[in-house]
Amino acid sequence: MVRGQGAAWPTRGSVRLVAQFPPGGLVDTIARLMAPAMSQALGQTVLVENRAGAGGVIGTDYVAKAPADGYTLLVSHASVHVFSTATLPSLPFDPITDFTHMGLLVEASNVLLVKANSPFQTLEQYVAAARTQPVRFGSSGIGSAPHLLGAMLSGEANAPNLDHVPYRGSAPALQDLMGGQIESMIDPVTTNVQMLKDGSLRCLGISTPQRLPALPNIPTFAEQGFPRLTSSQWLGLSAPKNLPQPIVERLSALIPQALARPELAARFEDLQTMPPATPVMGTAFTDRIKAEITEWSAVARRYNISAA
Repeated sequence: MVRGQGAAWPTRGSVRLVAQFPPGGLVDTIARLMAPAMSQALGQTVLVENRAGAGGVIGTDYVAKAPADGYTLLVSHASVHVFSTATLPSLPFDPITDFTHMGLLVEASNVLLVKANSPFQTLEQYVAAARTQPVRFGSSGIGSAPHLLGAMLSGEANAPNLDHVPYRGSAPALQDLMGGQIESMIDPVTTNVQMLKDGSLRCLGISTPQRLPALPNIPTFAEQGFPRLTSSQWLGLSAPKNLPQPIVERLSALIPQALARPELAARFEDLQTMPPATPVMGTAFTDRIKAEITEWSAVARRYNISAA
């Protein structure tokens, strides 16, 4: 039994796993996959609690200010810890010092999508058009990872007419893409896997370093001449700062065990949102967050992107 600050853990009640986005999205989905595995490993109920709002900032801030007793945890997300940090002038928390970052859970690639009947068959055709005429790409919002990737593509391809259209989430952007109001969108692959497999959407590029085994015909941005467009949106397990070390050790130990469960592995494959090939834990996870904040803050400054 783990003891922290004089109290056994976890015995006094349920552990809350906070998802800072609404039900049905990627964070909520991963949280609800992890919760049963964590419950079994800890011998205590783990409940998912959705605290959405302000692009994930509200739920993240809630955990930052919660007691460091192991009973409030966070499915941390790059969209808040990296991209909001890079594009907002201020946040109510520090993404590094206000958290105990245990480990990376899974990561999803971003994809450039067009409709199946789009005139753009290749990324080369797409950027060539955007050099001479307006080509719109939708994203889940100003300052999101897709927004920054689109700005990088516009700059690196010398395609000044690649115009960003922000939406309040991926679903309305996809609706307008299918309705013809925009020519393209950039979005995590997770929510679009089935439409790519059934041919409703075509993908012109994916941000993984290598092609995805489940979608082998989709070329990467890197192999099409844009090596800097290599990124992913990760989800991790974090807690308030100063979490007692015995609790940190127990939670860190359960991450690889939970991710290896066959039922979770199958769902991750379905979603094309996979655990890292080599675990990214503790200090390595924190160092990755720091490095990505530096990288994407520079991109935001270069392309004058602010979500304020």
